[in-house]
Amino acid sequence: MDFFDRAKIFVKAGNGGNGAAHFRREKFAPQGGPDGGDGGRGGSVYFEAEAGLNTLVDFHYHQRFRAGDGGNGGGSRMHGKAGEDLVLRVPPGTLVRNADTGAILADLTTPGQRVLIARGGRGGLGNVHFATATNQAPREAQFGEPGEELHLALELKLIADVGLVGMPNAGKSTLLSVVTRAKPKIANYPFTTLVPNLGVVEVGDYARGDGTSFVIADIPGLIEGAAEGVGLGHDFLRHVERTRLLLHLIDGDNVAMDPWEEFEVINRELEAYRPELAQLPQIIVFTKMDLPAARERWPEVEAKARERGLPAFAISAPTREGVLDLINFTAAQLREIPTRPLPEVAAAGVSDEGTVTLRPQDDTSFTITQEGRVFIVRGKRVDLLAQMTNTETEEGLARLEKQMRKLGVFDALEKAGVQPGDTVRFGPVELGWGEG
Repeated sequence: MDFFDRAKIFVKAGNGGNGAAHFRREKFAPQGGPDGGDGGRGGSVYFEAEAGLNTLVDFHYHQRFRAGDGGNGGGSRMHGKAGEDLVLRVPPGTLVRNADTGAILADLTTPGQRVLIARGGRGGLGNVHFATATNQAPREAQFGEPGEELHLALELKLIADVGLVGMPNAGKSTLLSVVTRAKPKIANYPFTTLVPNLGVVEVGDYARGDGTSFVIADIPGLIEGAAEGVGLGHDFLRHVERTRLLLHLIDGDNVAMDPWEEFEVINRELEAYRPELAQLPQIIVFTKMDLPAARERWPEVEAKARERGLPAFAISAPTREGVLDLINFTAAQLREIPTRPLPEVAAAGVSDEGTVTLRPQDDTSFTITQEGRVFIVRGKRVDLLAQMTNTETEEGLARLEKQMRKLGVFDALEKAGVQPGDTVRFGPVELGWGEG
């Protein structure tokens, strides 16, 4: 079974509807004034974390998403209908990045949490907005603003309080099945666990008011070289990044490797992948105490753990020996360990709501490049004004010129050496310099 914890998709918010250039045509007002309504706002794209989802498989088969466009304005000042928003549901623990820049846009950690990722375009203004004392019958109306569009990289990093780490066959799946209602696949061969498994551990008695619970994740077995991509480890190490505490299982029946060397190998892999993971609090869990070999080796492991100041438990999951003590101790430790954001999320300035501030809408910076006698002006605000202007009308062209002058584009073009007869390109619009 494939576990889809990464995906790349494209999202586009809806375009705003066009404003209407319309005039009243009533029986007793044959030359009525402008009454063109505004276009409707385009739908926005949201992400929402939904409990029960634990894979990004849906985004493997469907990679392009678009919210609804806003409706066009009409006569009698009728506004266009707003475009329908699009809500994409993802598992808790999903990190959303801009695929082009790598910037983190959102970190969805709580079921029901919703964040805005791509904003719908504003509706264009109808001609009723452009009437003045000197122009009482304007034919100008705006086109709708294009909706934002983004290529996104989604990455699932499971939400769990406790991560089970250790070599293949250390007994992680067996322990998870004993302490939770999870039903992981269990067999005696390496890499039985091909996907991370989650389970909820309940401690105490909720009826008496002293019950608590925590989420535990069985991470597929690591081997030496996992941080460099050997085996399955590189694909799944990300799923311990959110955990607050690690249960480090050592195989009591692994005769091929010294138990403490097994412990050191896993910690080296954690350190190589992300140094802060090796700094997480750890509890050593020595497994398979129902076997003679494990009982013989346990005193040495216990002594080394004591030297390192690490808590250590010897257990047999099948017989439940030591399991209750381990779980009670783990729950007590978690009460003392605060939750922590992912390091890259904290560095990105993600808010408590799980999202960063969206890109500014009115970036007035621009650049000018020259290709022969064509001067190309590029900039977010410049492109937007050009896209929303109906250049088929003299009024629209006059307004675009006024807006470009205000932004300083015309002064910059003259400094760049533009001459009459040259072509100036603003986004999709091409104009002859000095024409008219």
